Amino acid sequence: MELAGRVVLVTGAGRRVGRAIALGLAAKGMRVAVHYHASADEAEESVRLARAVGAPDAWSTRADLRDTAAIARLVDGVVERGGALDVLVNSAAEMRKTPFDSVSPKEWDDIMALNMRSPFFCSQAAARHMAARGGVIVNIADLAALETWPDYIPHGISKAGVMQMTRALARKLAPKIRVNAVVPGAVLLPEHWTSEDADKLVRTTPLARLGAPEDVARAVVYLLEADYVTGDAVVVDGGRHLR
Repeated sequence: MELAGRVVLVTGAGRRVGRAIALGLAAKGMRVAVHYHASADEAEESVRLARAVGAPDAWSTRADLRDTAAIARLVDGVVERGGALDVLVNSAAEMRKTPFDSVSPKEWDDIMALNMRSPFFCSQAAARHMAARGGVIVNIADLAALETWPDYIPHGISKAGVMQMTRALARKLAPKIRVNAVVPGAVLLPEHWTSEDADKLVRTTPLARLGAPEDVARAVVYLLEADYVTGDAVVVDGGRHLR
């Protein structure tokens, strides 16, 4: 896919990895819809930065992705504002520590609603607009889908679901729509983690360093431009999955 001038919706693009993806695509000349839920100021900063790095058009759009009706309005609004929807990047998610003995049904439902249900229904809504002219969907998974993290079991299950969703949608939506995933490792630590946590990750990563959100953005760009790749997952983890 030639990216310049194409319309992309990046969910959770107000901050952290979502922002890096939005900026990486803006630098390729894409028209970027920056989705956010509660981070309005951060989303406006993402829009400003996207325009600064070369986006011919960038705007923010709010939706609570735990509400499936809001998802439909979000996608329809992007198409109305942008005139089309060529690319969807499902980046919005949360990584919540949930010790096994104390995780509640509400915590479980909240995690699944944002991390796994919302990318499915975002993809469903986007596919309706992409069916005629084609498009690309990229899901942002997590290394927790490939490993077992005892304090983050619901999170890991949700991201494993995203991996299966990616394969299933790639088969269902071919040949007009390609669907792939990026699987980040330690590219941006949770805000509550300590320097000791970071040092441990470095020691246990084959490349002996942490990554950066821009590493994920470059993987997304690759998957958008790789026209013969679908149903695949690019692992961006410095080799941690090899341990």
